[in-house]
Amino acid sequence: MKKGFEKILGSKFWWLALLAALVLINYIGTMFHYRIDLTQEKRYTLSKTSSDLIKKLDDDLEVNIFLKGEFPSGFRKLANSTAEFMDLLKDRNGSKVHYHFVSPQDEMPGTGKAWGDTLVGMGAVPINLTVQKKAGESSNIIFPVATLEYKGKIVLVNLYPGANGRISQEEINNAEALMEYQFVKALDKLTNDRKPGIGYAVGNGEPVDGRAMDIVQTLQNDYKFAMFNLQTQPAIPADMDVLMIVKPTLQFTEAEKFKLDQFVMNGGKLLCFIDNLIAEQDSLAFNKETIAYDRNLNLTDIFFRYGVRINPDLVMDLQCDMIPFVVGGTADNPQLDFLHWNYYPLLIPTAGNVLNRNMGYVSGRFVNSVDSIQEPGIKKTFLLGTSAHSRIISTPAIISLNENKDLPEDEKFKKNDIPVAMLLEGEFNSFYKNRVTAAQQDTLKLTGALYKPVSVPTKMIVVADGDMVLNDVMPQEGPLPMGWNKYTYREYQQQSEYGKYFVPAANREFLLNCAEYLVNNPAIAETRNKEIILRLLDSPKITKNKTQWQLINIALPVILILLAGLAYQQIRKKKYTRTNS
Repeated sequence: MKKGFEKILGSKFWWLALLAALVLINYIGTMFHYRIDLTQEKRYTLSKTSSDLIKKLDDDLEVNIFLKGEFPSGFRKLANSTAEFMDLLKDRNGSKVHYHFVSPQDEMPGTGKAWGDTLVGMGAVPINLTVQKKAGESSNIIFPVATLEYKGKIVLVNLYPGANGRISQEEINNAEALMEYQFVKALDKLTNDRKPGIGYAVGNGEPVDGRAMDIVQTLQNDYKFAMFNLQTQPAIPADMDVLMIVKPTLQFTEAEKFKLDQFVMNGGKLLCFIDNLIAEQDSLAFNKETIAYDRNLNLTDIFFRYGVRINPDLVMDLQCDMIPFVVGGTADNPQLDFLHWNYYPLLIPTAGNVLNRNMGYVSGRFVNSVDSIQEPGIKKTFLLGTSAHSRIISTPAIISLNENKDLPEDEKFKKNDIPVAMLLEGEFNSFYKNRVTAAQQDTLKLTGALYKPVSVPTKMIVVADGDMVLNDVMPQEGPLPMGWNKYTYREYQQQSEYGKYFVPAANREFLLNCAEYLVNNPAIAETRNKEIILRLLDSPKITKNKTQWQLINIALPVILILLAGLAYQQIRKKKYTRTNS
C-alpha cells in the first residue's frame, strides 16, 4: 500500500494533475472575484447604495484621476487610495467602469488644450507643489480631483478638499473617508436626469445684488436655481424642492407665512439664513457705536411651531475673525492693525452628524443663538456651534469698536458650543392647524390645492446668521467668495499658471452640504458616516523598545529561514539514509 502511494507520487500523471488543478483554480479566481474586508471601519466595503448605483450603469463610465506625476508621500498615498477605491467600483461592474491616471498638463482629446485650464473652469483649485529632487527644488501645479464622464455629461469630484501642498495623515484619512460619498454623489447627478429645483425667495428685503453672487454661482450648476417672489406669486410651485430665505429685512405677512407653511406641509424643504437683529458692520464705519435690536420679521411664531427658536441675542466668541482697528497715528495718517472681532465667530461643525462631517470652520457675522423647542415627532440636530470660549449678550445691545481697546475678560467667555444652526426632520404640524380661515382656504383652491394640517416627512435647516452665505464686494476685485473677510482676504489668495484663485471657504461647503442633504437620497448622505481611524504608533514605547523591535523585524526572519533550512536538510538526510539502507 505504502509503495503504491509512493509510486503514484512519483509518477508524471500526478504532476500533470497538480498543474491542471492550479490552472483551473486560477481561472475560477479570475471569473469569480471575492474579497473579505477584515478592517474594523470596513474601509474596503461599498455601501448598498453605492453598489446599486454602479450595477445599474448601462453605459461606460470614464473616470480621469489627476494624480499622475512625482508627488510627496501624502499625495502618493491619496493616489493609491483612489486606485483601490476605483477597483472596488470595477468589482461591481467591471465592463462599464474605466479609470485612468492623467496629468493636468496632458492634452484633452480633440481639443488642443491642456486639462488644467478646463479643470479651473469647472471649479477645481490648483495646488502649487514644491518637490525636492537631486538637482534642487521643482515646482509643480497639481489638481487633486477626478472627473466622471457618463453619457456625454461630466462632473468634477474633489479628492482632497484642502489647498495646502503639505497634506497631513489626518487630512488623508478624512479624504479617504469622504471618497465614497464624493464619487457616489457625483454619480447620482450623472445618472439622474432631473435637476432638483432651488428657489431664492425675494420680496422681503433679501439681497439680490452682488452680495448674492456666490450663492448663484455655487448652486446654478447642479440645481435648477431661480428667484421666487413670495409676495406676488400665489403659491410656491411643486417642482421647487428647496426654498432659500437669506437675510430678509422686511416683515413677513400672514399670507406669505401661509404659503411657506403649506409648502412645508406638501413636502417642501426650507433653508433659512436669518438675522433676527439689526446689527451691521457698515454702521460702524461712521460711528464707533451701534445698537443691535430686533428686526421684527414676524417669523418667530411659525419657527416655534416647527420646533426651533432664533433668540434675540448676539453670540461673541474668542475664536473669531479679524477686522482693522485704529491703534495710533493721527487723524490724517492713522495707524491700523488687525485685531480679533468677537462678533465675527469662527463656528465649529457639530460632531457626530452626517451633514458637515470633516468640514472646517464656518465664518459668521453678528450671529444669534438658536434653541430647540419640544415638538413631538421632530428630530433635531445642531449643525454649528461656538468654541469653548464664548458668551451671549442680550439685546438691545451696544456694539462698540472701543471694546477692542482692552483684551476681552476671559471669565465672561465661559460658554461652550452655543448652537447657531439646526436641522429639523419629521412630520411637521401646520402653524395654522385648527385656525385656518375661509379666505386662506379659498386662496389655496385657486391654485388647485387643499389645506394640509400635517406635513409629509420632510426637513428644514434654520441658521441664525443671514451673512453666512453672502459675499463681500470689492470696488475693483468684484465679488469675493462667501465667508471671506474683505479686509484680510488677500492673505488667502494664491497664484498659479492658471491665474489667481482663492482657497475655498467652509461657508460655501456648508451651503452645498445643506442643499445636498435636503434634496439628495438620504442613503447617499449616509455614506458620509464612514470613518477611517488614524491608529498612531506609541512613540515613547517605540523609543524604549527600539532594539527589541529591530531584532524582531530584522534578525528574527533571518533566523527562521536558517532554522527552516536546517530542518529541511535533516529531513532530507534522514529520508535518503533510510532509502539506501
